[in-house]
Amino acid sequence: MMQKRKLPPTQKDTTMKPIAEYLKDVYKPGMPKVVKTEAEWKKLLPPETYAVTREAGTERAFCGAFYDHKKEGIYLCVCCDLPLFASNAKFDSGTGWPSFFQPVKKDHVVEKSDLSYGMRRIEVNCARCDAHLGHVFDDGPRPTGLRYCMNSESLKFVPGEIPATF
Repeated sequence: MMQKRKLPPTQKDTTMKPIAEYLKDVYKPGMPKVVKTEAEWKKLLPPETYAVTREAGTERAFCGAFYDHKKEGIYLCVCCDLPLFASNAKFDSGTGWPSFFQPVKKDHVVEKSDLSYGMRRIEVNCARCDAHLGHVFDDGPRPTGLRYCMNSESLKFVPGEIPATF
């Protein structure tokens, strides 16, 4: 059996501010993006995180820090801290990757066609910094029928209670 990876320093649980503060961070199309050179990203990110987020890599199934993570909170982009997914939208897809049926806000993710490896898939990237997050499939649960299959390497977790108004 493969050993589950521990959280690298950039992905440790963070309690710098309450979840409600993170959820105020909203990205809309047309707003400035986070832009860095490849050298800057390489300096900021651990090698595994760089390979997934900047080179559209994929971590091995059942090895990521969040595939079976069950704490309440939100998942941020590891590169720019944009709120991406909430724990109340997470479900066990049985795939070995963290799966969600919807993002925190639709404008926080960008979807594009991915024809790599002889497959037709839809890639999901962070809208603010273009980090590769994973892929979305149409075999998820209700209410959306979608399965956002994400890489743990592309996410950072902030524990806490999800606001009722969210």
